[in-house]
Amino acid sequence: MKIENRQLDKFLRGHFKDEYENFLNWAIYPLRPIIRVNTLKANIEDVYSRLTKKGFILSRIEFLDFAFRVEYYPSEIGNTLEHYLGYIYVQELSSMLPVIVLEPQEGELVLDLCASPGSKTTLISQFMNNKGVIVANDVSIDRTSALAFNVDRMGCINVVITQFKGELFYKYYENYFDRVLVDVPCSAIGTIHKNKDIIKWWSYKKVKEFSKLQKSLIESGFKCLKRRGVLVYSTCTITKEENEEVIDYLIKKYDNLKIEKVSFPFEDYYYDSFGYGVYIRFGNFEPFYISKIVKL
Repeated sequence: MKIENRQLDKFLRGHFKDEYENFLNWAIYPLRPIIRVNTLKANIEDVYSRLTKKGFILSRIEFLDFAFRVEYYPSEIGNTLEHYLGYIYVQELSSMLPVIVLEPQEGELVLDLCASPGSKTTLISQFMNNKGVIVANDVSIDRTSALAFNVDRMGCINVVITQFKGELFYKYYENYFDRVLVDVPCSAIGTIHKNKDIIKWWSYKKVKEFSKLQKSLIESGFKCLKRRGVLVYSTCTITKEENEEVIDYLIKKYDNLKIEKVSFPFEDYYYDSFGYGVYIRFGNFEPFYISKIVKL
């Protein structure tokens, strides 16, 4: 694959260095699908049995008992009855990791500030066993419609959907939530393997625009946290401006927080240059960034 966008090509060469060609080869094709079983509606082993009887070959994800990689599919997994009924959700592994780091608990008040299309919202609900309250917010009717569809399909009855600018959300819910997920809009380099349109529109100007918005969103999310609350910030991109520099902005503006170290039971990640969070490596995963913050 050749990157025709000169700005993006220059950035990727500088970022990946000796791994540049490996990244381009990785980005040619989508990854094999990952599904997670929705334990709010279905039993893990029952779903595994139903799908394998239909000819799907599934391999288990070692560190997530409810997740499987689809090694072979006789038809699109998204067209199965199990998907329609909300027994499964097709979701990249990297996209599940911010929720794992957030560690939502039953009975808590949780905010998903930029929630559409609901992948992480519905996983949060699953972790909470439908107990407690999740406020799932997004900015437009198109985005909240997609969110509402998935919340309903997955049987997440503890979710309240709101439509508001995330950067202003704190004005109504300051010091309110036990946990906040800020999974922000970004330049999405980590998704190039399945969305080649990014190559056309990516630019340093867009990165700066995203960074400005991201700083407003993380600050709003932080203000929404109760004392001792946990915030997880995540993106599906690899630029410093959208990741560690956003965390650095928050740290320099507020002294009532601390960074908690993020780690996983696999080797496909590394810490950013400031030690604020981790980058997930391409390969079995989409590139992703995740940072965990506690409000003091």
